Amino acid sequence: MLDIAGNNIEQFQPVPLRFGSSLKSRLAFRLRCVADLQLGTIWTFLGPQLKNLRGSLLDVGCGEMPYRGFLPQELKYVGIDVPEASAFQMQGNEDIISFDGRYIPFPDATFDTVLCTEVLEHSPQPSALIAEIERVLKPGGTLVATVPFSARVHYAPYDFYRFSRYALQGVLKDFEQVKIDERGNDIAVIANKLIVVALGLIRPSGFRLLRCIFLLPLLPLSLVFLLMAHLTMALGVGSKDDCLGYGIVAVKR
Repeated sequence: MLDIAGNNIEQFQPVPLRFGSSLKSRLAFRLRCVADLQLGTIWTFLGPQLKNLRGSLLDVGCGEMPYRGFLPQELKYVGIDVPEASAFQMQGNEDIISFDGRYIPFPDATFDTVLCTEVLEHSPQPSALIAEIERVLKPGGTLVATVPFSARVHYAPYDFYRFSRYALQGVLKDFEQVKIDERGNDIAVIANKLIVVALGLIRPSGFRLLRCIFLLPLLPLSLVFLLMAHLTMALGVGSKDDCLGYGIVAVKR
């Protein structure tokens, strides 16, 4: 949310996704994927998609380029993001090319792959951004994307949309071989909400008795649902009608 002066006072901002190439950093990333179900399901979807890419890749809304280290070294990587990203604890990177969030500053048919993770919900005109992505892809090029579905407002005030699979099908109507996969299930959604509530109670400075009373049952309950979420996702049970988000693969005609 914003205060009267227009400053960002969001009470629970997402933790920036950053890590280096060290073993310790990669281990921390894997552990975060276990506890952070949004990130965990994103990585479960993205991992197989990224490891065999070739040619050139454009990362739209790249943030701190968290997935760059997982890409093949021979892949030509380009990251773009909006200037506003720096207001949300994003560390600057001289390799990032600035863009206005709508027009992608590259010629037609430039890239073999476009990566766009958790970005479309932040675009005031997602259909226009998708059209730009389609434009800069080579014929037969691939869009790999993720979007949230069950997620709290984040990076306020630049959070505009939540997409169902039916909305995504409409936005991607000019692509072919469109595949949309649910990320997580209803148990994962409950677990994610419990964890966020618990973190929200822990973070404020100055522990108060009331917070402690709420946390006593909430922490073990969150752990139980986290374990249930991983188990049900591994077994393929639970409802996907209420999912954490979607993973998308679409091919330019």
